[in-house]
Amino acid sequence: MPHMHITIAEQLSGIEARAWNRFPTGGYPFARHEFLSALEHHGAVGSHSGWTPHYLLAWDGTALTGALPLYLKSHSWGEFVFDWSWAQAYAQHGKAYYPKLVAAIPYTPCTGPRLLLNATAQAETVGHSLIEKAKTLAAELNVSSLHWLFTSQDQALELETHGFQQRLDCQYHWHNQDYADFDDYLGQFTAEKRKKVNRERRRVREAGVELRTLMGTELGTREWRAFYRFYRNTFLEKSGMVPLSPGFFEELGATMPEHLLMVLAYHQGDYVAAALSFRSDDTLYGRYWGASEAFHSLHFETCYYAGIEYCIRQGLKRFEPGAQGEHKISRGFIPTFTYSAHWMLDPGFHGAVTRFLAEERGLMLRHRDELRTHLPFKMAEDSVDAAGGVKR
Repeated sequence: MPHMHITIAEQLSGIEARAWNRFPTGGYPFARHEFLSALEHHGAVGSHSGWTPHYLLAWDGTALTGALPLYLKSHSWGEFVFDWSWAQAYAQHGKAYYPKLVAAIPYTPCTGPRLLLNATAQAETVGHSLIEKAKTLAAELNVSSLHWLFTSQDQALELETHGFQQRLDCQYHWHNQDYADFDDYLGQFTAEKRKKVNRERRRVREAGVELRTLMGTELGTREWRAFYRFYRNTFLEKSGMVPLSPGFFEELGATMPEHLLMVLAYHQGDYVAAALSFRSDDTLYGRYWGASEAFHSLHFETCYYAGIEYCIRQGLKRFEPGAQGEHKISRGFIPTFTYSAHWMLDPGFHGAVTRFLAEERGLMLRHRDELRTHLPFKMAEDSVDAAGGVKR
């Protein structure tokens, strides 16, 4: 492409939202200009957060043809692909692991496109150029490493041709097999597991807790305040820090409400729990949850069962309810691989990481296969097809 050039931007304010959102991502909400900009506006990224943006932008003349959300990191918080042992190994050899570069969506362990490319005949060339520019920038900034987090399997395989090493991890995803309703879905369970789910749902009703499922356009100040109170308490209990502000969520409610879904639980007229999810064209992403009272099974009802019902009603194909949580398996969420890719600038450490990932990959394959034997479906060992869906 004779007129292609790549620039680096430290914020998105100078990039037209319409041009950025034109990249075909299947409605993946976390790559939208509005989401990434809100992170900037409310201090979730920037020099004081340890996430310093270095967006790579590919241009054909004045037309934006490709982009890569890239961040200079001074820590590993908010990534969900754990490399603390790598940092420790660097320190033991008198080397600095930080800063490093990551191609990622901050605080978001949701698989999606990291290379944003317009659907043109030159897309492959643009993608290769952005990958190589990221490697060049890593060398120029003298970082230890470059990481691609929660990328698609196809992009992870492409990155291997550029010298990256692929890493596997496991999450638990729900797949819609054109279920008519929730009872149709539960009809695929064994009798024992079906009885357990129905009992959990009944306990919530018997406690007098009711649920409201609202799109972003239906959320007002009262709902956002209640949600944030729950969200804040959850993060303080787990990590002692709260990465996202009330203004961040309220801005998303104003700028991209069609991508937001909130399940609110209320009891005796007061909200007692909330779960916030995001949606793309075909997938629901569960992200944040919190509660002020410990009602039996309310977490399962609010975070999982209400989301499954929404996906069935809307015809969404997949539900990713967040990282970790083997308890999801017995409720029909299938152990599914997620992918990252890693390139270490030091040849010795790159070789060590390569060997580590090869050993880890074998363990992950066996772990995933073992977990799938605990699925609740009838004939669980034969119920999952090659793509991760449930055979009916």
